[in-house]
Amino acid sequence: MTNETTHRPIEFPHRHLLGIEGLQPPDINMLLDLGEEAVEVSRREDKQKGVLRGRTQINLFFEASTRTQSSFELAGKRLGADVMNMAVSTSSVKKGETLIDTAATLNAMRPDLLVVRHSSAGAVQLLARKVGCAVVNAGDGTHEHPTQALLDALTIRRHKGALGGLTVAICGDIRHSRVARSNIILLSTMGARIRVIAPSTLMPSGIHNMGVEVFTDMKKGLQGVDVVMMLRLQRERMSGAFVPSVREYFKYHGLDSEKLAYAKPDALVMHPGPMNRGVEISAEVADGAQSVIREQVEMGVAIRMAVLEALAAQLPKWKDVP
Repeated sequence: MTNETTHRPIEFPHRHLLGIEGLQPPDINMLLDLGEEAVEVSRREDKQKGVLRGRTQINLFFEASTRTQSSFELAGKRLGADVMNMAVSTSSVKKGETLIDTAATLNAMRPDLLVVRHSSAGAVQLLARKVGCAVVNAGDGTHEHPTQALLDALTIRRHKGALGGLTVAICGDIRHSRVARSNIILLSTMGARIRVIAPSTLMPSGIHNMGVEVFTDMKKGLQGVDVVMMLRLQRERMSGAFVPSVREYFKYHGLDSEKLAYAKPDALVMHPGPMNRGVEISAEVADGAQSVIREQVEMGVAIRMAVLEALAAQLPKWKDVP
């Protein structure tokens, strides 16, 4: 008797996962359903599911990210792939090798799946055009972070039953956040109502064009919401003084019990991590009964298993790509 999970054939009509933009509700639901199956695999004693046996996965991270890289590594190994982490800080990229050179080198290694994080928006798309394998965007600049949005959606759906009809508040550093962008696109596509809450200095230009409600006051913005999604204050991406001080930021835009009380009593509290306690969120709320932040970490492995499996199901069609 094997431990393989039997389910319907995977029909994911995309060669890569470069962003949420372009995905339709059936695509998103299929990945979330696969994620549910992966949760069950991850919770059993034998966590192996050999659908990627014989496949090679390379994790190419130009930006450090312990949480995302480790979850992609674990996801690939649970599916049976041979996983290699490329240490870009010690590679030829640091010696002047271009992204195109890197793509050519990687292509010569014949990987099946390439997971890429890069500090520049568009870098992952460029790599995807130059390699013959499936590419997953693990975060590119301030553009997108599709698997974070998918794991957030899976977490919400497991608690609320569906995404459509919910009111979700995304709060904090909207301006520099690829997580916010991907979540806005995904949740709007699935029928949720989105509010963004941030000081005006951390609100990106053109945000009104994304079909969201914009607030600068936390208490007004949180009134009656189903989900409160906090974002990390990304000081490493800031080229100027966007907030007067961390203390003032927390006072007006950090999530504490007083502000959370304006949301629905059963509202979920989320954070993509890593958290800055006392900056975006109080310890009391982060560790409180409404917090699903630890569950998001578990869903991260599951949804990345789902994405890798869905893309691998298309691989035979793409092996002849030069």
